[in-house]
Amino acid sequence: MVKYNRFCLENGLRVLVHEDRSSPLVAMNVLYDVGSRDEDPEATGLAHLFEHLMFGGTKNIPEFDKYLQLAGGENNAFTNSDITSYYITLPAQNIETGFWLESDRMNAIDFSRKNLDTQKKVVVEEYRQRYLNQPYGDAMLLLRPLAYKVHPYRWPTIGIDIPHIMNASIERIREFFFSHYAPDNAVLSLAGNITSEHARKLTQKWFGSIEKRKIAKRNLPVEPVQKKAETLAVERNVATSALYKAWHMCSRNSADFYTLDLITDLLAGGESGRLANRLIRGKKIFSEINAYLTSDIDPGLVIIHGKLMKGADIYRADEAINKVILNLMEKSPALSEMEKVKNKFEAASIHGNTSILNKALNLSYFELLGNPELINEETGLYRKTDRQSVIEAARKYLTATNCSTLYYKSARKDK
Repeated sequence: MVKYNRFCLENGLRVLVHEDRSSPLVAMNVLYDVGSRDEDPEATGLAHLFEHLMFGGTKNIPEFDKYLQLAGGENNAFTNSDITSYYITLPAQNIETGFWLESDRMNAIDFSRKNLDTQKKVVVEEYRQRYLNQPYGDAMLLLRPLAYKVHPYRWPTIGIDIPHIMNASIERIREFFFSHYAPDNAVLSLAGNITSEHARKLTQKWFGSIEKRKIAKRNLPVEPVQKKAETLAVERNVATSALYKAWHMCSRNSADFYTLDLITDLLAGGESGRLANRLIRGKKIFSEINAYLTSDIDPGLVIIHGKLMKGADIYRADEAINKVILNLMEKSPALSEMEKVKNKFEAASIHGNTSILNKALNLSYFELLGNPELINEETGLYRKTDRQSVIEAARKYLTATNCSTLYYKSARKDK
């Protein structure tokens, strides 16, 4: 059981505190309710660019990392389709340094041309390394717009293309910051050797004077129901062909989310998963294969992707996956199989919550979802999934007409 206290400042900043006296450290996470889904389709990649800009310093603190390291701290951040999170771990006696640093950059960052140009170059290089110069790197650049037609999930967090990043102006950057980075659009969570009383005092001291801002209203287009299968075939200079399949699913807060999560564990829960058993060790069609949920707040995707053995036919491989899916729709999984994946989820959840950083990250995210108590309830919700609900969810979501398939073929002659 993860116990926590929750309070809110007058400026709208929500704060959650979990006290763990066994740790000499405190983990601090500032989550902003902004991700790539909040971008203009003509100017994507801003949310991720901001993750980098936030480390570029401010007028008051030109070097963010310098003062954190002097205090014995570590930090990092991530951006996805829905959120941007900045997290710090510090010795408990130096936690006020974290409050000082995070409140300062929430107030305003360095909007100079020099800072912007520097971070643009960093992000463009990341784009090239991860998506353009890496085998199979552009697969999600192809699969997302194949599956989504109108929702912003159709582009990746890093942006649709390099020009979107390079063309971002200081004026657009400034507007994006002040319409999304604000106390009333953020959640602050702390876990570790800190009391709620001390956290409240420090939060008020450092964040209390930051005024509310006019947050941009979120009015996202609803993705229409997919009524026919979508396919795309491409050739690339890769060692072996690969197959990517995506089905539209429910939102993160839907009860079906846990059933679909369990289904992906049944399919790809390590070496004992059905896909590995039947298509790697059994038919020897794939050399590796995986299944997962994108876990987006709005309706996301169930994705299966795998690399084929050399000489394997990609369309027969697709049929083989479909047969495994069909089996889910027709026959209830064994009780022992269900219990195995549930135990694995529970063990992972318990292990994850031994980390103060994970607890801080989870508390802020679940608060954003509307129920921080999910940090204690998720395992129970997962365990409620029964064999009949697996069949019903498979029939509801994993249909042929709801599927988008990318045939990523090797162009090499020795394939």
